[in-house]
Amino acid sequence: MTQSPLVVTVTAQNFQSVVLDGSFERPVLVDFWADWCAPCRMLMPMLAKLAEEYGGRFLLAKVNTEEEQALAAQFGIRSLPTVQLFQSGRAVDQFMGALPESQVREFLDRHLPQASNGLLTLALDRMAVGEFAEARSLIEEARAEDPNNLRLPLAELQLAVAQGEIAKARTLLAGLPIELANDPEAIALRGQLRFVDALENAPPEAELTARLTTDPKDSEARYQLAAHQVLRGDYAGALEHLLELMKRDRAFEDDAGRRGMLAVFDLLGGSGDLVARYRARMMNILY
Repeated sequence: MTQSPLVVTVTAQNFQSVVLDGSFERPVLVDFWADWCAPCRMLMPMLAKLAEEYGGRFLLAKVNTEEEQALAAQFGIRSLPTVQLFQSGRAVDQFMGALPESQVREFLDRHLPQASNGLLTLALDRMAVGEFAEARSLIEEARAEDPNNLRLPLAELQLAVAQGEIAKARTLLAGLPIELANDPEAIALRGQLRFVDALENAPPEAELTARLTTDPKDSEARYQLAAHQVLRGDYAGALEHLLELMKRDRAFEDDAGRRGMLAVFDLLGGSGDLVARYRARMMNILY
């Protein structure tokens, strides 16, 4: 096999420096193999080819388990081949057996940083300032560079929501790949569409505020006012109204106050001072 700086032999002496320390700089794929293992001999050249093809996005480290039995035992290797991926000093995932190349690529793409992600990040920045045509151009550029990037459908969904293309957004949300079903961004966008739905045929914010001043028990006005606030980024104001709705009328729209608060928490990434404060207040009401 041709020597390559992207494929290295690892022993107990250099495992710390090459794999554990090295994985803070880039992912390290460790192939645990043995001479007697026929599937190992099938898998190894394919992994070496992928290391070259991915152009240094990961380092391939080979561990001969017959010679490095202590290392194999340390990392729980019980069948060969076993391939573990190390990032930030620890094993984050593994597969066993000589998988087809397509499945190995899928395994790698779940973890490796993709160059096209930078373009998608720029697209989100352009959306944030209303430059939707530029955002669309960046998304298309990312698609041309890496059509298999799983973040592409999310970027398209975010653009549809930002442009108010709600029917298109719902279609894109329903068609997201299964791998993105529980992605935090997908969950947040699902919550955002909940508030878009709440404002269908709803009156303007000023009218809803006037209705609440006249009748603080107007649950519909309170919920729709919270939806307006969510969509213009006033999350604290929205959470205050949703919490009040939860106190006053748990029966409204099947506990819409509580479910709306959970959706806002998702929009905020599930953490931060605002989430912690209102989550605690919500828990006080529940328990």
